[in-house]
Amino acid sequence: MPVIAPMPAARPARVPNQCPAAEEAAAAGTTVDHLTETYRTHYRSLLGLAALLLDDTASCEDVVQEAFIRVHSARKRVREPEKTLAYLRQTVVNLSRSALRRRILGLKLLSKPMPDMASAEEGAYDQLERDSLIKAMKGLQRRQREVLVLRYFADMTEAQVAETLGISLGSVKAYGSRGIAALRIAMEAQA
Repeated sequence: MPVIAPMPAARPARVPNQCPAAEEAAAAGTTVDHLTETYRTHYRSLLGLAALLLDDTASCEDVVQEAFIRVHSARKRVREPEKTLAYLRQTVVNLSRSALRRRILGLKLLSKPMPDMASAEEGAYDQLERDSLIKAMKGLQRRQREVLVLRYFADMTEAQVAETLGISLGSVKAYGSRGIAALRIAMEAQA
């Protein structure tokens, strides 16, 4: 679904110290057309990223749509077109974290079901846990899981992962190697 934006306001007056070429280059990443093209090109990959961090399709779609809305609202701050996708990925990761926090809080506030009564959520959760890889991934630390998902599912470089998560390149390497080692141990233990 294309992003719909209001009609642009009149162009603001140019600051005297800023050259027109620099002003046009800064505006390149802020156009609605660029954001619409980014939506068409990368919606599925961002949806896949959200799916690895969340557990239901509706929440994933909501998170990705909200990410595009937020980037659209803040498009004047994105100066370079190549940073739009990185900003979207970071927004998807942050919104996924927030969604999980809200769920955890909601689960804590819900009353406990009777012991002999299984809820629908428990049945869905049991079905997801049958897959050994998902089970092993859930056992990882949050940062390790995020680094592995971004690095190997989203096929990002270590530098892109560092930029998306706001951590150093060394931290990405450390979380990645520790996460793979922990996955290997967990998978061997389940076998």
